[in-house]
Amino acid sequence: MVNCPECETDLDIDEDEVDEGAVVSCPECGADFEVITVNPVELKKVGEDEVEEDDDDEDADEDDEDEDDDS
Repeated sequence: MVNCPECETDLDIDEDEVDEGAVVSCPECGADFEVITVNPVELKKVGEDEVEEDDDDEDADEDDEDEDDDS
């Protein structure tokens, strides 16, 4: 049994019927997840890495601006 990481709803995913990299959606909250591993089934929210990378880029830009102010 696999639960939605967002709302804990049972997702009824059979590890024999799903492949790594597949995207599954929660029928209750509508969140999309990528299957990371199939035995056991592990899910990662789609777009999660993109958000983290964007945050890192913004922090780097702010650091560059701070350096320019010191000149």
